[in-house]
Amino acid sequence: MAGDKILRRAREVLRIEKEAIEDVSLNLNDSFKEAVELIYSCRGKVVVTGMGKGGIIGRKIAATFASIGTPAVPLHPAEAIHGDVGIVTKSDIVLAISNSGETEEILRLIPVIRKIGVKLISMTGNPASHLAKMSDVILNVSVKREACPMGLVPTASTTATLAVGDALAMVLLDKRGFRKGDYAVYHPGGELGKKLSLKSKARKK
Repeated sequence: MAGDKILRRAREVLRIEKEAIEDVSLNLNDSFKEAVELIYSCRGKVVVTGMGKGGIIGRKIAATFASIGTPAVPLHPAEAIHGDVGIVTKSDIVLAISNSGETEEILRLIPVIRKIGVKLISMTGNPASHLAKMSDVILNVSVKREACPMGLVPTASTTATLAVGDALAMVLLDKRGFRKGDYAVYHPGGELGKKLSLKSKARKK
């Protein structure tokens, strides 16, 4: 592939993913508000589960939640049905990620979650799926197409899901009145931690 074609293809991928974010932005409705209120009022933690690429996106969403004072942990759905579901308590909320809404491992996990008695929020590209039908709140993250020419590799769909996860996190941040000083408590390490610490010391002087 020649240099010009490389850049054209790269820009096409980015354009498709940009359009995917625009699509899910238009899909936001009262369900998003319901999800925010459920998480905001949660007395426990948010347990985020997903398989494959969805699980990787889920871990990032859980990490973002935790960094802004919303307790959250990732849960591998396959490991969950072999005992790890014990991490889920009645005061928690489960956020399940599946683009198809038919991920076998997640569907096997839902009845167990229901027995525990927790609320279920789903992020899926298929609002008519089995996962959606079993959910208390459905976040529609459907996109027109993947950036993969075969339509197989999760690309635009995972970008859209991550973006909606970030939207949830930032709305919760605003709703909680979370500030730099709060963030510094949860992020004392790394360059960011150093910058926040220096700013804090400067204010004290």
